[in-house]
Amino acid sequence: MKAVLLAGGLGTRISEESHLKPKPMIEIGSQPILWHIMKYYSTFGIHEFVILAGYKQNKIKEYFANYFVYNSDVTFDMKNNNMEVHQRNAEDWKVTVLDTGLNTMTGGRILRAKEHLVDEPFMLTYGDGVADVDIDALLKFHQNHGKTATITTVSLAQQKGVLQKEESGLITSFREKSEDDSAIINGGFMVLNPNIFDYITEGDATIFEQKPMLKLAGDGELMGFEHDGFWQCMDTQREKEKLESLWASGKAPWMRWTE
Repeated sequence: MKAVLLAGGLGTRISEESHLKPKPMIEIGSQPILWHIMKYYSTFGIHEFVILAGYKQNKIKEYFANYFVYNSDVTFDMKNNNMEVHQRNAEDWKVTVLDTGLNTMTGGRILRAKEHLVDEPFMLTYGDGVADVDIDALLKFHQNHGKTATITTVSLAQQKGVLQKEESGLITSFREKSEDDSAIINGGFMVLNPNIFDYITEGDATIFEQKPMLKLAGDGELMGFEHDGFWQCMDTQREKEKLESLWASGKAPWMRWTE
């Protein structure tokens, strides 16, 4: 099974770094968050990836083209124009990087990968979030219900205090947030059947999270796999620092591999 990674957006909310590189290439520790996601999938036996790039897509291609160099000790013989890689720290991965366009929407990016995803279900997630989702259980859930699409649902806690306000502007009540204030959202880590492409009908302009998702739900073809463990996206610098701190602690919940 292939895992498809959405990695083409501009990342404007974390512009401190995304003006230099695409958001999925922003590093947690010494590796891009994209690498962390791929390492996580590979611990479940998924080793083939299709990366849907767009903004600064050359940075993603350069990273994989030079993977040996970035992750190994190297001697450069300048006089003889020669390079020696001393140990080859390679992954058991096959990686396809597609330039799906700078302004293409999420659904359009998925549609552009159609020829690489013929006649088989595939995983799909966003290239800016990590989690400890049980991929084996997710896949079993998807296979058992037989619907077109499964999304992983996560509970997003309310971040602010809760208030009630009248039209006049009068605040009639205020309280601190509580665990009951959470909302269920799409956390990525999806499984899709090949007929998903029938739901992407507006080409590059298709926003996957809008009309396709609405139609899937309306057709009774969308299922939610509940995940109550760790999940964190990296939309802001603060969220990046949170992930950095977890990684530095040696207790990152998504790290199922040994170095």
